[in-house]
Amino acid sequence: MFYFKQSYFLSFVFTCILMINNNLQAQQIEYINSADHMKQNQPFSEATIVNDIVYLSGQIGTDENDKVVPGGIKAETTQAMRNIEAVLIRLGLSKAYIFKCTCMLADINDWPEMSKAYKAFFSKNQLPARSAFAGSGLALGAKVEIECMASLN
Repeated sequence: MFYFKQSYFLSFVFTCILMINNNLQAQQIEYINSADHMKQNQPFSEATIVNDIVYLSGQIGTDENDKVVPGGIKAETTQAMRNIEAVLIRLGLSKAYIFKCTCMLADINDWPEMSKAYKAFFSKNQLPARSAFAGSGLALGAKVEIECMASLN
């Protein structure tokens, strides 16, 4: 009988520890949104920070008026990277803190030109890990969307 009650007690304690741990983890997420981003009423945050990692939402090559820049894949890639850099600068970081990027292309045939513009953004010896793939369509008819992860340290 004592063993039966003790197992219930241990189960209760374990459940409480899990609940406390889950609450602590939830409190470690910081949501990053500029006033301009909030005005746009987007269904996502510009970035989140979890355990010293910045997860930047995908950026497309839009200008300050939320229009895709003209000029094709190179121009869009360059602008997307500038948009990423702008978010990092607001956080007191630079592109040197980026360690991983994912590039989504509307057309995989644009990969070589996108890669040239992307590579020009970084220092030769500080290229982040990267994945690239083609999808069936991107927001606003963009040719490329790039998301990144950066370290706070």
